[in-house]
Amino acid sequence: MENTATKIAILGSGNIGISLAKGLVKAGMSTPEAITLTRRNAAALTPLAQAGYHTTADNLAAVEQANIVVLAVLPQQLNKLLDSIKSAFNPDKHLLISVISGVSCQDIRNQAGAALRVVRAMPNTAIGIGQSMTCIASDQELDDDLALVEKLFDTVGMTVRINEELMTSATALCACGVAFFLRAIRAASQGGTEIGFHAHDALKMAAQTAKGAADLLLQLASHPEQEIDKVTSPKGCTIAGLNEMEHHGFSSAMIKGIRLSADKAGKLYKDE
Repeated sequence: MENTATKIAILGSGNIGISLAKGLVKAGMSTPEAITLTRRNAAALTPLAQAGYHTTADNLAAVEQANIVVLAVLPQQLNKLLDSIKSAFNPDKHLLISVISGVSCQDIRNQAGAALRVVRAMPNTAIGIGQSMTCIASDQELDDDLALVEKLFDTVGMTVRINEELMTSATALCACGVAFFLRAIRAASQGGTEIGFHAHDALKMAAQTAKGAADLLLQLASHPEQEIDKVTSPKGCTIAGLNEMEHHGFSSAMIKGIRLSADKAGKLYKDE
């Protein structure tokens, strides 16, 4: 992606949009001057304007000046947004990247009334620290565009390319999943407090332990059960604790929660 040729408009610049913009600049893939951030209350973007980004409440003008358009509004805001900017769309010029839950590529083309190139990306809130797990998909044969979107989101974490029909599932596992793992860490820290640690120490210990467990899998390309076996011994304290959690439905509760979130995510756009 050439800094001088590519202009990016991020429509609905909340945490995800702003984090993406900062990641692109930090990685040297763009400059602040090449990125336009929009928000209904443009004054909230003043610190970004001072840093050199273009900021505005005018979505139509932002699209007219851009090659890449990132749709980052809430599902219930999408149709109104597309209606206000579709007159500026040029299928030969614009690549649309949607980070909106539950909205298919075809939904976007139908509402926009144009045969646009659309790629979906589902990051999570860890994008704010460059540690997002972002799933990427399209319903079109867009190998070059998909590779570009992967490159963009690799600046703020890890990416994986999936089939579009799995994007709602990706929302539950990766986007909602942040909250699930945070709740597990919170529960572990509360357990730590109950067995004698001060709350702030227990939280730090639980969070670092969770981070270490995740890194074991990512860095060693290992399987959870393989790593569990390393820390469980016959009649030991670890297996006793694990079995007690399973007796109370630990794994089952996580699985059911992910399934319910996936079902809900698939209805966010259609229910509005």
